[in-house]
Amino acid sequence: MMRLLSLAGLMLCLAGFSQAAKPEAIFNGKNLEGWTVVTEPKHQAKTKVTPEENWVVQDGVIVTKGKLFCYLGTKKSFSNYKLQFDWRYPEGSTPDSNSGALIHMQAPLDRVFPKSLEPQGRFKDHGKIFPMGGLKVKDNQFDQKALDEVRKPIGQWNTTRIECDKNGGVVVFVNNKKVASCSSELKEGPVGFQSEGHEIHFRNITIEQLD
Repeated sequence: MMRLLSLAGLMLCLAGFSQAAKPEAIFNGKNLEGWTVVTEPKHQAKTKVTPEENWVVQDGVIVTKGKLFCYLGTKKSFSNYKLQFDWRYPEGSTPDSNSGALIHMQAPLDRVFPKSLEPQGRFKDHGKIFPMGGLKVKDNQFDQKALDEVRKPIGQWNTTRIECDKNGGVVVFVNNKKVASCSSELKEGPVGFQSEGHEIHFRNITIEQLD
């Protein structure tokens, strides 16, 4: 009887671990369901580019044309999580090609850009963390050498993982190498991606809860 109880307990523990460790896809690979685009009205009026023209889904990839100054954000809010995504700039892009992830976005969300943390998406210093909207951070660290060692060339896919813990700590990894970290008062909020004048591609966007 004790052996059966022990086996049942082990199975429950394993089942719980399996559920906790499973990433959730927040981009379905087909359309932008669950996401919203926030634009800067004056810039949109000047460019005459619509959000639908700027953010296009092709073959399981979000293609950001970069023609609008805006961001794509989730409708859901997250806390204590890992955000992971693949990214690449198309062939012919320069090291100054720019975008960024946004984490812990705070209301009001109808501004470009809301109070948040931006793990940089620019090719040359990808992962470097910038506070947005007057946010103050502590222990903001960036390792350019580590990034240069692991980042793949323009035109190839890279993978970024951003770990956001329940105490406000943030750590950024590129291709499984730690490149940046900081801490702030922010601990939850929607996540998103910036459109800042350059084409960039995103795929395999997932959220996984931390223990």
